[in-house]
Amino acid sequence: MNKNNNNGQRALFTTKIGVIATTVGSAVGLGNIWRFPYEAGSNGGGAFMLCYILFIFIIGIPVLCAEFIMGRGTRSNIFGAYRKLSAGKWYIAGFMGIVASITIISFYSVVAGWICEYFVRSVSGELNMATSVEYHKAFEEFSTGNWHPVIWTLVFLALNFLILIRGVTKGIERMSNILMPLLFLLLVVFCINSLSLDRAAEGLAFLFHPDFSKITPQVLLSAMGQAFFSLSLGLGCMTTYASYFSRDTRLGRAAVTTAGLDTLVAILAGVIVFPAVFSFGMSPQAGPTLVFEVLPAIFHSLPGGVVWSSLFFFLLILASLTSTISMSEISIVFMVEELKIKRRTATFVNTAIAMILGSLCALSFGVLDNMTIFGMTIFNFFDYLSSNILLPIGGMIAAIFVGWVADKRFVKAQMTDNADSTPRLFPLLVFCLRFIAPVGIALVFLNSIGII
Repeated sequence: MNKNNNNGQRALFTTKIGVIATTVGSAVGLGNIWRFPYEAGSNGGGAFMLCYILFIFIIGIPVLCAEFIMGRGTRSNIFGAYRKLSAGKWYIAGFMGIVASITIISFYSVVAGWICEYFVRSVSGELNMATSVEYHKAFEEFSTGNWHPVIWTLVFLALNFLILIRGVTKGIERMSNILMPLLFLLLVVFCINSLSLDRAAEGLAFLFHPDFSKITPQVLLSAMGQAFFSLSLGLGCMTTYASYFSRDTRLGRAAVTTAGLDTLVAILAGVIVFPAVFSFGMSPQAGPTLVFEVLPAIFHSLPGGVVWSSLFFFLLILASLTSTISMSEISIVFMVEELKIKRRTATFVNTAIAMILGSLCALSFGVLDNMTIFGMTIFNFFDYLSSNILLPIGGMIAAIFVGWVADKRFVKAQMTDNADSTPRLFPLLVFCLRFIAPVGIALVFLNSIGII
């Protein structure tokens, strides 16, 4: 469905379900599956979760609202949104988001390619070994190879391209409406299976039992960082998607729903992972290797392990796709609106760049492992540049911009749907954007680069 705006015809999401499916899909990613359970379990369990939820409300949701305001209010890409709302050089922040999205896709697609390989191995029964040591060796041999990781990176990006080429409503919205319910269904199925295991109670205690003695300044920073990064803030994903919102979309409700469902996915992932880890005597602190080494060994020990392993890696492919689709859209819509390139051409250009950089990232584990940038491999450099520098700075600028620079009548009009009255929580939103979010994100940024 197309509706008119100041720029002429622009595609909009057609349903409220489409709005939620796309925004939640953007937020939900691989980090929900392995990072949140590990962070929560290692940093006080339920106490960490309480801190995380608090930071979601005072940092995550306010910055999410800020990106929604900029997107729907301007009907523009992240670069154009800053330029329309201010005569200054704030648009540089939008350009940073575009650069960050490209770098993230480059290394993210490599991990997604690994997942595709493991899905195929699971379906074929090849991922069926006796010990976790064998799984470690198999993953190391595959990830350091010269061709297989590159091929799967390209395959995943090609799949991403096939969705994006169909546009906003027929591609992004339609696939999100299919993928997100399927993702939640698979999560519930896995939760039921994990809760039926012998030592499930120990896993749940590890995840949920509040141990306030573990709450330290470092744990608070970890919870704050998880709340920020989990919602895909600082990139411009949410600004881009919000530019496709209809005028009757209630931004505050959409922000709370998106944050709530994203958190639910992370918690469900923990319920899946830790009962299984404890039931089979594995380490709950495996981190990212959990996916490729620990869980496959667990699936092998389960009745119908081939089915469970296949479904799990299919679940991860869905989570990967919904994230890369939103990140790709940032640069695509920028090229369409600012460079006046046709969407099909912009999608080709975006995919070509991602394939080139993604191939380099994939090879950085093998033949290019000696090629370094500031002492880091290409993969690790892209990860550090985007996650530790560009995203925190982008999120902090978005909060400051909407809280201090953007016209307050414009901000209020977007949050209230042009209502005459001011909601009771609106002053709190402005306060969080002006003071709490910038300070909190600044602390996360300084911690991520090793200053504090």
